[in-house]
Parts: sequence; structure tokens; C-alpha cells
Amino acid sequence: MPTKVSAGGVAAGQFRYFDFVMAAFVAIILLSNVIGAGKVAQVWLPGLNIWWPFGAGILFFPISYVIGDVLTEVYGYARARRVIWAGTFAVLFMAFMSWVVVALPPAPSWTNQAAYETIFGQVPRIVLASVCAFWAGEFVNSYVLARMKIWTQGRALWARTIGSTIAGEGVDSLIFYPLAFWGAEGWTNDLVLKVLVTQWALKVSWEVILTPVTYLVVGFLKRREGVDVFDEGTDFTPFTARV
Repeated sequence: MPTKVSAGGVAAGQFRYFDFVMAAFVAIILLSNVIGAGKVAQVWLPGLNIWWPFGAGILFFPISYVIGDVLTEVYGYARARRVIWAGTFAVLFMAFMSWVVVALPPAPSWTNQAAYETIFGQVPRIVLASVCAFWAGEFVNSYVLARMKIWTQGRALWARTIGSTIAGEGVDSLIFYPLAFWGAEGWTNDLVLKVLVTQWALKVSWEVILTPVTYLVVGFLKRREGVDVFDEGTDFTPFTARV
């Protein structure tokens, strides 16, 4: 049975699975940006008899919010904060590395530069929007879940995970789509708002669908770690590395 403790009441070395959860979080963030963000896929909607386009990244990016929920619920806001910063710096380095590699002059015998630029070339405006939205959304998600855990005294995990995702993904979408596409060529203001609302609803729906998985992972980790962390007395500022 997990023991209820405050966020600062556990030594970092006591946790056996924290590093694995952090690695999974950063990996999902990077792979969603590299593999998923550049492709627009489509799905058939029988009821409407149409093909509906969607960004392929939406299939996997919301998993980062599920992992973020697990981090905050099991290890507390302060440790989740360190992971969010790790993810932020990883995305920034990925963007810098992509820019450098794409800018390098290709060898005359290598004919894939155009394709490489299409896949890995990143528009600075979209990179800025993505990083800002990710950073703010993840912190809101973690903060809301940590606060709700105290308010509910650790009950109703489903309400905390869904409620925090509604807030976090809402902030993410409100920052990303206007910052990335408002006034851009081919994007009307009406289209930006439609895509914003649609993507937010789909991401929240993913959280609802994955709720049973969240329960299983949270239950497993709490049993194996032997603690249930509550953020009582936690400093919730995002601008510190203190646990």
C-alpha cells in the first residue's frame, strides 16, 4: 500500500522507475515533432460520407499529456517540472540540429536535399509556436492535476487527468494555432479557429479513451515506488529546478 508523503519527503534515489518515465516523455515529444508533425493524413467518416484530414502527430502527441499526468500523480509537480524543462530543451536542440543539418551544402552526388528540406526544414514561426505551446500547456496540465489531487484528497483520478488535460491542451492549442498560423498565407482566421477547436477536442478525447491505461500505469508505479506524493507546500513556480 503506497504511503502518503509530501513532495519533498522522498529522496530522488528512492524512485526506481522515474528515469524510465522521463525518457518515455521526452521520446514521445521528440518523435511526435519529427515523425508525426509533418504529415497530414485522412480518415473516412461513414456518417458524413467524407474523408476528414488530420495532422498525423495527433495520434501520439497526446500520449505526452498522459505521461505528464502519470509524472505529476506519482512523483509530484516538482519532479514533473524538471521533466518538462528537459523536454523543452530537447525540442529546442532538435530544432537547432535540424536547422544546421538542412543548411549544410549537400554533396553533388547526393540528390535528396529537396526531400530532406521538406521533412526536416522548419519554419521559425512554427518552431517558436510549438515550443511555447508545449511549455505552457504541460505546466498548466501538471499544475491543475497537482492542485486537484490536494482538493480531492487523492480521489477521482479520472477527474484530475481529464480536467488537467482540458486545461493544458486548451492552453496549448490557444497558443500554438494563432501564433503559428494567424494571418499566414492559406489560413483564414475562421480556419485557424476551427482547427484549434477540432484539435483540442480530439486531444481531450484521446485522454478520455486512455483513462483505463492511465489507471493501470499509475497503480503499478505507486505500488512499486511505495509512495503517493501530494504537493502540499510545493512551490509551483515553473522557474526553479528545486524538488
